[in-house]
Amino acid sequence: MPDPGAPQTPDEILPETVATYLRLRGLEPSARTYRKRRRRYEDDENAPFTPGRDPKGVGDVLADLTREAGWDSQLAREDVVRTWAEVAGADTAQHTQPVAFTEGTLTVQADSTAWAKQLQLMRSQILSEIVRRYPEAGVEGIRFIGPDVPSWKWGPRAIPGRGPRDTYG
Repeated sequence: MPDPGAPQTPDEILPETVATYLRLRGLEPSARTYRKRRRRYEDDENAPFTPGRDPKGVGDVLADLTREAGWDSQLAREDVVRTWAEVAGADTAQHTQPVAFTEGTLTVQADSTAWAKQLQLMRSQILSEIVRRYPEAGVEGIRFIGPDVPSWKWGPRAIPGRGPRDTYG
């Protein structure tokens, strides 16, 4: 006779037919089904409806890829060049263009020396706008240069020295 104070298992409480029915329907775990379920859920990476299995947008996937590859700073510098008209202003962008980025310094070429001088006076405003919009670009300074001037040194037989300008003045 079972001890009345001992805890009873569900098989002892329910009739055998009901316990068998529940076990077959999968409503009551048995040792065999527990092992199957445990094995099935060990691979959480492929299990449906688990955290992290929700589909991601293409933008999120690309953002993760660029961050993991370390491309964020390079892409931010490209964004500065691409959106130069928004950063510097439409009028300024008509007369200037970014030409180089070396060691934290952005080099911008202007149409004339007057524009280059005017932009030197506006340097802090443009630099603060770049840093505000693209902090990961790493822009620490801006250098404004004038237009390319023609060179007196050209051709295969150019000689060193001042050349034809040595008689000026």
